[in-house]
Amino acid sequence: MTLATTPQTKPLTDEELQKINAYWRAANYLSVGQIYLLDNPLLREPLKLEHVKPRLLGHWGTTPGLNFIYVHLNRLIKKYDLNTIYIAGPGHGGPGLVANTYLEGTYTEYYHNISQDAEGMKKLFKQFSFPGGIPSHVAPETPGSIHEGGELGYALVHAYGAAFDNPDLIVAAVVGDGEAETGALATSWHSNKFLNPVRDGAVLPILHLNGYKIANPTTLSRISHDELESLFVGYGYKPYFVEGEDPADVHQQMAATLETAIAEIQSIQREARVHGFTERPQWPMIVMRTPKGWTGPKEVDGKKTEGSWRSHQVPFGNIAKQPDHLRLLEDWMKSYKPEELFDADGKLIPELAELAPKKHRRMGDNPHANGGILLHDLKIPDFQDYAVDVAEPGKAIAEATKVTGKFLRDIMRLNQESSNFRIFAPDELASNRLDPVLEVTDRVSTAEIYPEDDHLSADGRVMEILSETSCQGWLEGYLLTGRHGFFTCYEAFIHIIDSMFNQHAKWLKTTRHIPWRRPIASLNYLLTSHVWRQDHNGFSHQDPGFIDHVLNKKAEIVRVYLPPDANTLLSVTDHCLKSRNYVNVIIAGKQPALQYLNMDAAIKHCTKGIGIWEWASNDKGGDPDVVLACAGDIPTLETLAAVDILRQHFADLKVRVVNVVDLMTLQPKTEHPHGLSEKDFDTLFTTDKPVIFAFHGYPWLIHRLTYRHTNHKNIHVRGYKEEGTTTTPFDMVVVNDLDRFHLVIDVIDRVPKLGSKAAYVKQQMQDKLIEHKHYIQKYGDDVPEIRDWKWPY
Repeated sequence: MTLATTPQTKPLTDEELQKINAYWRAANYLSVGQIYLLDNPLLREPLKLEHVKPRLLGHWGTTPGLNFIYVHLNRLIKKYDLNTIYIAGPGHGGPGLVANTYLEGTYTEYYHNISQDAEGMKKLFKQFSFPGGIPSHVAPETPGSIHEGGELGYALVHAYGAAFDNPDLIVAAVVGDGEAETGALATSWHSNKFLNPVRDGAVLPILHLNGYKIANPTTLSRISHDELESLFVGYGYKPYFVEGEDPADVHQQMAATLETAIAEIQSIQREARVHGFTERPQWPMIVMRTPKGWTGPKEVDGKKTEGSWRSHQVPFGNIAKQPDHLRLLEDWMKSYKPEELFDADGKLIPELAELAPKKHRRMGDNPHANGGILLHDLKIPDFQDYAVDVAEPGKAIAEATKVTGKFLRDIMRLNQESSNFRIFAPDELASNRLDPVLEVTDRVSTAEIYPEDDHLSADGRVMEILSETSCQGWLEGYLLTGRHGFFTCYEAFIHIIDSMFNQHAKWLKTTRHIPWRRPIASLNYLLTSHVWRQDHNGFSHQDPGFIDHVLNKKAEIVRVYLPPDANTLLSVTDHCLKSRNYVNVIIAGKQPALQYLNMDAAIKHCTKGIGIWEWASNDKGGDPDVVLACAGDIPTLETLAAVDILRQHFADLKVRVVNVVDLMTLQPKTEHPHGLSEKDFDTLFTTDKPVIFAFHGYPWLIHRLTYRHTNHKNIHVRGYKEEGTTTTPFDMVVVNDLDRFHLVIDVIDRVPKLGSKAAYVKQQMQDKLIEHKHYIQKYGDDVPEIRDWKWPY
């Protein structure tokens, strides 16, 4: 590893330095104006209290640094015709990115009412952190953004996701030093071990060290220069340092350092693209150490402000009660000399406006930051070609995810040339039976590879790292810049990205109502190794609760599918990969299991999302005595086994079996576009008959989805109730009362017509449960009649 030395040259002429500093002043002025002002945007009259917002919100501390970096990137983009996007990691740097996109003209092009004049500036200021306006962070409403700045930790991983398979793109990723303390960000530094300079773009990390969070110093700002340098050399980077308080000096440092970093990036890529990949390069990065709240008030009320935590948010916020703060604000804003920056109409003067790149080279208008513009449909083979032959329901056996793995393999093959599809997995691709994909591609790694490594190369298109947050972040960056992806994970551990899912879902909801944001490919999860087949790993691996978390989001965004067998999983996967602007959650088993539907029946069933399985029911031509509903592969198995028992003992009992693939169908039509109408729900579940519902997840979710329906009072749900251990597969359902014997007992308890015979059958079911416990404790496996059961009709 080579240690970087900060370039000592001064590449900026006096005129360039003056113009860049003036442009930076303009961005800072607009940023302060957004935080504070309602009116008098150019300070053409003395500042009055009525010109100031009554509620002062936003964050100043990080903003001048973000503005500083932006103007310097503009210079390099123009000089070298770079294709660059900007990711602002520091949480609430919104005023800076809005200010810069306004100065370059992009903001006005997207929001015509925010014109580049005094009236438009007034609207720009008022809308910030104001009812009916825009958020204080870099949000979907901000042109050029693919990164929601409201939550910290994901800037760098989003940047790498954007760079994969974008060979001409440079992603400038500004990492806040508070953000750098998060676990997700700490792992993200290792993304450089997955970046192949032959086919990928580049990420230029810029660690923005300004020393403080809301009230405390940041960890990385309080370690020595040598220790900090060693840390990033250890991560595999070549760190350059830009440090100081004097703008003129720091401008020259940044200009020289960016020139060096861009030259190194281009040299790395040129070497790899001419001679092929040989070893992981040492990519450059920048550590920029400047004061927090740079150029802001030095002191407020006798207390240090610039260069301290006091400048993190609003440096002074009680203007109504402290009139001297009004003068302080006016002096602060006038220190930027707006009269030198904007003409009589309030427009940025031409000699400064020319510093910004043109058209799509502007970072606010780069098409990669509005990924739907670049999105092309995947080439997808006909999923029916992968069908499992199901001559009769419930007799054939197959591994659902293994079958889908062959489908994904050929999707990967068909899209190799277009380089727009990757699979993401936290070290679980093979475990989840999707390893057929490795027949056409490898797992990617640009780190050292040993001969005994399995399907590992720099050219791979499977992204595996034992970090769910990295997989999620890479995928989000990949999707948001116009590509397609697929994320497979153990069901219990997908919870690790709960908060990241939240942010992406919120992003999608917001962008649906922004006309210039184009739809992107859906985020598709395949969760397997699920709760009902984690008997070998035990309690820690048993948690189906991600469904509950997902269903908190708006109906226009989320979809949850529980395909019961291989053919339904194929149909659902094909549908999800073709969809746009959703988060699709698919939950399916990976173990050998009974297959129920041939492909024709599977397509019809998945298209409806819910339906009566006529072949398993015996109520045709009349009303059922009981409805047995099921959602999920193991609940479906136990439901059908219960039906078998009921048929053996109660020949006259009319049973209807309803299987649910699309969980959203259970909601009323008024709550979700996939929901059933009241009439259709009543047709399936009746208005007054008992419904025994075997569900994959926590039982109360079904009640939550169906409580508005007519027959909700008669719905009894069996599901996971937080009972589990290392045991046998069937015992997992027994300890949660989801097994066939409990389902039969539920029917007996709710159908009065079964009469006196029911008492004997109920006792027999209880005896079966006792026999089961004794058997597994003696033999360590399930009773053969249970383990080997097949649908007998």
